[in-house]
Amino acid sequence: MPFKLVSFTGDQDFELIPDQTYIVGRAVTSEIPIFDPTISRRHAELRVGKASVSLKDLGSSNGTFINGERVTDGTLEAGDSVTFGKVVFQLKTPEMGSARLVTTGQNLPHPGGTIVKQIAMSGGVPPGIVGEAVPAPADAGQGQLKVAAANTGERNARKLSLLLEVSQKLSGELDLDKLLGRVVETTFDVMGVDRVSVLLKTDSGELVPRVSKSRLGDSSAQHVPRSIARKAVEERVAILTDNAVADDRFKGGASIMLQSVRSAMCIPLMAGPEMVLGILYVDNLTATNSFSDEDLQFLIAFGGLAAIAIKNSRFAEQIQREAMVRSNFERYFAPNVAAEIAMQQGAVKLGGDKRPVTILFSDIRGFTTMSEHMSPDSIASLLSDYFTEMVDIIFANGGTLDKFIGDAIMALWGAPIPHADDPDRAVQAAIAMQRAIAALNEKWVAEGRPSISVGIGINYGDTFAGNIGSHLRLEYTVIGDAVNVASRLCSNAKGSEILISDPLYQVLKQKPPVEARDPLSVKNRAQAVPVWRVKV
Repeated sequence: MPFKLVSFTGDQDFELIPDQTYIVGRAVTSEIPIFDPTISRRHAELRVGKASVSLKDLGSSNGTFINGERVTDGTLEAGDSVTFGKVVFQLKTPEMGSARLVTTGQNLPHPGGTIVKQIAMSGGVPPGIVGEAVPAPADAGQGQLKVAAANTGERNARKLSLLLEVSQKLSGELDLDKLLGRVVETTFDVMGVDRVSVLLKTDSGELVPRVSKSRLGDSSAQHVPRSIARKAVEERVAILTDNAVADDRFKGGASIMLQSVRSAMCIPLMAGPEMVLGILYVDNLTATNSFSDEDLQFLIAFGGLAAIAIKNSRFAEQIQREAMVRSNFERYFAPNVAAEIAMQQGAVKLGGDKRPVTILFSDIRGFTTMSEHMSPDSIASLLSDYFTEMVDIIFANGGTLDKFIGDAIMALWGAPIPHADDPDRAVQAAIAMQRAIAALNEKWVAEGRPSISVGIGINYGDTFAGNIGSHLRLEYTVIGDAVNVASRLCSNAKGSEILISDPLYQVLKQKPPVEARDPLSVKNRAQAVPVWRVKV
């Protein structure tokens, strides 16, 4: 009876002729060449008979398995699966058609396709079964935890010592990428597994691979079975499974079948009862029954330590980000506004949006003429004193320093953090600025320095507010017709005057005493803009 050896993925098949002998291996001279890093150059030998195929492992590094059981010699019959390294094939006959190898485990004689244990988790739980578990099969292995001890008491002590060592190692690393790398490396150090992966949840709840590593050196470590990961996260259970391909609870898990996962453990990384940060996943690709209850218990404890370390790392990143944001924005925003921006990730977005803003411009009258008779040091000293006083007043009234333009100041209210009384704050700031300038003039005259007079213009209207510039330099500012009107009001204000537009006056909650000024003609506007002068 002719046979065919068909790979699980369907991308390879080999005709097996009766009374012939075939060498399976990675070498190009092999009769059945399989180019995979888990395959030895001369991996196994197949002798084809009339009703079966005899198999002999040729001392391969990663073993040969029939229906999930590692063998040195064995016999394959139609429908059996054979795994070389981690690559799965099925022995088929023409009567079996072209259907791919098992999707529900019906054709695998090996009965171990079950969740051996699942443990409900309530957040960082140390070793200890807190949920119902499926009993382990009688042929379960001795586990993969690398702890040598003469008796149970000594073994428990060494496990606790190992966890303490792991805790110290992880708690000292605050860089998230380096921390995750340590988690993976430590898992390989303490357990005999083929692959380790850490997936973390995004803000949208999606599980994203962050770090994966395979002892076999292949790229398949990047793929964690979605069905197992989903169950661990959604049900918050730690899972130990043997021969996941054959487990009906993972029916439809194509990713499991594509990877030929034999034994796997998956735990949710929980930093609190309601805080699932992601998953830690380990598996063996070749042997079933390779993990024990003790392995799962230890992985839960280790995962709890890893979850706390990840949470601390994220907290450290948040503090660092807030410190950076505050150091950058406190130059432009009031300290309390900068603190609010730092706490609200995304408060200042790349790009921008349309929003109503109150814009204030102030300008020293006759400054160019005055500076012609002053030394550069005197000009710098005067402007430094002036700007310091003005910015303090702007910040005290919750405003944003947009920019200095020579001796002029542009300030905002309503961006990036809006408040219901932004227009009132701007007017109060302008009044305080004029009063502070009068006090500065008295001080400067007494010191023999020149006095100044400042005109202020304020407008209210819709603007585009956001980060504007090039990839080399971005500046948070506002643009639009409302900004141009505010600038024109400032240009028309005499020394010690505060001019406000009618749109601003109409939205003030507490209207100051004002008097009408001649309407202002603005470029590209058919009608003049009504103007009010605030009585200081």
